Amino acid sequence: MGNNYTVIDENNWKRAIHCKVFRNCIEPAFCVTLELDITHFLHKVKEQKYSFTMAMIYVVSKCANEIEEFRCRFVDGRVVLFDKIDTAFTYLNQETELFKVVNVPIKDSIGEYVLEAVKAAKEQKEYFSGSLGNDIFQFSPMPWVSYTHISHTNSGKKDCATPLFDWGKYYERDGKVMMPFSVQAHHSFVDGLHIGKLVNSVQKYLDEY
Repeated sequence: MGNNYTVIDENNWKRAIHCKVFRNCIEPAFCVTLELDITHFLHKVKEQKYSFTMAMIYVVSKCANEIEEFRCRFVDGRVVLFDKIDTAFTYLNQETELFKVVNVPIKDSIGEYVLEAVKAAKEQKEYFSGSLGNDIFQFSPMPWVSYTHISHTNSGKKDCATPLFDWGKYYERDGKVMMPFSVQAHHSFVDGLHIGKLVNSVQKYLDEY
């Protein structure tokens, strides 16, 4: 059973024409890569002995959930707005060096989410436990390299509007700890303005946590 959603009346939706234009593009998704300052957040997470990856997934999901455009999806051809979006992330099996995809519902607090996510990741045996729902944010961190650009595979399904978030290896610069961060989103719903809002919200959380 997925999360609840509301069907949007496209005849009275301010974004209807923009959605239509981008929905018909060969590649309707776009990806932006930038840097985040994680100096304060990294220190706090280490103090609390939290998994940095799981903590970061929570922060991005919480901030993205607060922006309606990141909760829009296509369901049976219709535009819908989900009440909330959960998470799915890749997790490396150290023995086989293959990743599995783990689904975890979003929680009310970062501590609650981190505990649940670590437990689910360790206990799941299958690499893929089934098709991913429509009501998720997808995460695929790549902590082995500090990249300046990233691209993703494309299923060819134009109505797949699941946002995808990544980050790379963090590094020190001018006394700060910086980290490459990427957002891929469907242009039918998300513009650069919304990515800007998300990044500002995430950075504020990282600074004030």
